[in-house]
Amino acid sequence: MAKLNTKKQSSTKRVMVYGASFSGKTKLVGDLAEHFNLLWIDLENGHGTLYQLPEAYQERIEIVAIPDTRSYPMGIETMLKVVKGPVDICEEHGKCGCMVCKKEEKPFVHVDVNSMEKDTILVVDSMTQLSNSCIANITKGQPDDYKLDYDDWGNLGKLLDIVLSHVQQASYNVVFISHVNETIRSDKKVSLTPTGGTRAFSSNLTKYFTDVVYLERKNKKHTCISTTTASTNIIAGSQTGVALELIGEPSLLPLFMPDLAPAITAALSKGKPTTQVTTGAKESAAEVLARLKKK
Repeated sequence: MAKLNTKKQSSTKRVMVYGASFSGKTKLVGDLAEHFNLLWIDLENGHGTLYQLPEAYQERIEIVAIPDTRSYPMGIETMLKVVKGPVDICEEHGKCGCMVCKKEEKPFVHVDVNSMEKDTILVVDSMTQLSNSCIANITKGQPDDYKLDYDDWGNLGKLLDIVLSHVQQASYNVVFISHVNETIRSDKKVSLTPTGGTRAFSSNLTKYFTDVVYLERKNKKHTCISTTTASTNIIAGSQTGVALELIGEPSLLPLFMPDLAPAITAALSKGKPTTQVTTGAKESAAEVLARLKKK
């Protein structure tokens, strides 16, 4: 048994980013490619926004497209295997160990999240689609107007928990993107939470993550919050207390580069690019990442 003051804090992050459609979630996460490699699991064919990023950013983003539909719920099938160990995913169907593509010698993408370096972040877009994929998997073979029963809803929670429990104990960096859901609190008031499974499951979804960031459009600008006290009805928080709402331009970099968080925050508040901060700091971003790799 170890005393808290002798136990080393994890250097990796498990971040949930959520908000309404077109609130800037994909762009916000994609901007991490300024300093990190992103392994982007795209379940909803939504990576088009990433083409707005600079060419240098795009070179650091590897897209693994998983075609997920009501008829072929490939998303949950593949993610259940991705979080458990090394897999080879075919580029055509998004299926692990696809026998059809092996026979036809079509290309595969090798994914091993447990061996990822600290300069790489796994991105899953999105939790909303993953939930839909679970439902499609559970109701496979049923008519289109089939209504889920009690056991079906229970199985939905079980499938999501399998994926997220592995994420909760992950030794790698990960970001999940999701949409916003309304839940009713015990005091009858409404809270905004990330979408994931049932409303009851959504209300406890944040337990799997170290940081929960809410993004919205306000006064013709994108804004985000990451602390428990920023809003009374929006679920957000950070285990390290990083307050993204104090930054002029929304960015996730202070979460993933804690050593440079004060300098990054100050630069963004003044509208300066973070590259000027990191290259002028006592440690450059490259030096920080090199040091993190050794830990």
